[in-house]
Order: sequence, then structure tokens, then C-alpha cells
Amino acid sequence: MRDTDPPLVAGVELGGAKCVCLLASGPDDVREEVRLPTTTPAETLAAIAAVLNRWRVGPGFAALGVAGFGPLELDRTSADFGRVLATPKPGWSGADLASLARVSDRPFAVDTDVNGAALAEGLWGAARGLRSFAYVTVGTGIGVGLIVNGRAVRGLGHSEAGHMRVGRAPADDWPGVCPFHGDCAEGLASGPAIAARAGRPGDGLDADDPVWASVVHALAGLAHNLVLTVAPERILIGGGVLSGRPELFGRLRPALIESLGGYGVADRIAADIDAFLVPPGLGVRAGPLGAIAVGRSALRA
Repeated sequence: MRDTDPPLVAGVELGGAKCVCLLASGPDDVREEVRLPTTTPAETLAAIAAVLNRWRVGPGFAALGVAGFGPLELDRTSADFGRVLATPKPGWSGADLASLARVSDRPFAVDTDVNGAALAEGLWGAARGLRSFAYVTVGTGIGVGLIVNGRAVRGLGHSEAGHMRVGRAPADDWPGVCPFHGDCAEGLASGPAIAARAGRPGDGLDADDPVWASVVHALAGLAHNLVLTVAPERILIGGGVLSGRPELFGRLRPALIESLGGYGVADRIAADIDAFLVPPGLGVRAGPLGAIAVGRSALRA
């Protein structure tokens, strides 16, 4: 496969409220985009299958990629490969995303939505040319896509780094909102956490509202943990919370430097912090294009 002659791929970004079906070879060659509501698994997957079947008949596509909310079973040797595991989204535990592969009859790959977005940023966005990096999205939850040596991190499952424990700010005993961990990064800095702590959504808060200090502290802690575990060459942070508050980068960068305390590669990060902690290059397009990136990976399997 040559990047100068990329294949046409069908991609499905499955989100909690909507899904986006994209027929494209990349950001500069999008043939069609179809948006569908995410309702029940039966209704949603049937609607997606109808789109894929129409595309399969004409103009056709070389592979199918699905990037979805998780957790997901990504072990191809498992009988549950491609299924949604225990999820807080009602009715979706056990949903069979791999059933879409049988509709398309094309090489198929599935990954988390954040890993897909990370792969897209590596191909076309703010992580081009890098081998190891992290993509963090801060919205309804906090998701982290981790790419190490050009591949998404795999192991017993997939990364759920948004649920990392982070150090608490002094005198902060607010319990957090994560139903599993309370005060993990997601429980302290996600959109629902901000709304619960402040009493109203973050987009209605002033830039100097005290809640942002707790958000910055938690996100800097998450970035600290990523630096010291997966050693990313760059960390991209996007999602609804940060896209609406770009000024937070001006507080996050020095907070990360302070948190690292000069340890390890902290001096190299501090020397070029504006290029180390950055917003995603693809913006809101990272998710749908992530499904295209996942589909491209099926052709290399």
C-alpha cells in the first residue's frame, strides 16, 4: 500500500449519541459522510449495515474500519472478538460490532475510538512523523489513545488510561464522579465532573473559576503518568472540554513541568513544551478519520 495512492476505505465511528459512516481515503478525499443516531444495537447496526451495503455495491471499498466506544474485545482469537464488553451505555454490553464485517465482506479491523483518532493524528494530524505519542480526549469521559512504535498499545485488553489515579491537589477531598473509581482522572476532570463540582456545565464558567484549577491539576497528573509510563514523543489533548477552553494549555504546560520535577526527560520536555503538549491537528474530524485509519490497518494485517 502506497501513501501516494491510498485505498478507498469505509469507516464507522460509533459514538454514544451518534455514529458517523465515512467513505474516504483520507482527509482530502472524502466521498460521502452519513450520520446516524446511536439508539439500540439492533437499530443502529442495521442502519450502518444498510450504508455499508450500498457502498459495497458501488463505488466499493478496500477495507472496513470500526472505531467505537468501549470497552471492546480486541483479541482476534477470542470468541467475543469485536464485541462491546461491560459498558455503562444501556443495552450495548455484548453488542457485536464484528457483524458489520460480514456485511461488508472486506478486510476488517476494530479499535477504540480514541486509538482510531490517535492513528489518524499520526497519519494526517499533529503526530505525523512520530512513532510514539498519546491522544487524550476530554469530554463526557476521558479517553486516551496510546501509540507506541507505530501501533496501538495492546495487552490483556486495551488501554483505559483515562481512569488512571492521579495525585489529589492539597486539601481537595471532593470524591469525583466516576462510578468505578471516584477520583480517577475522568472522575475529576471530565465534562460531568466539571458540571458536578461547579453546579453547571463548563461552557458556562468564567475562565478564572476555581474549578479549572482542579481540572488542570488532574490533567497534568494524567500527562505526568503518561510521560513516565509510555514515554510519548508528544501528547495531544482535545475533546469538548479543551476545544472550548484553549487557554487551559497555558496552565497545563507549566503544571506538567512542575509535576515532573526535573526527573528523567523533564528537561527535554520543558525545553520545547509548546510542541510537546498540543491540541490535535484534525480537531473534530479526528474521530471519523480514525475509523478510516483503523480500516487501513486491516490491509496490513
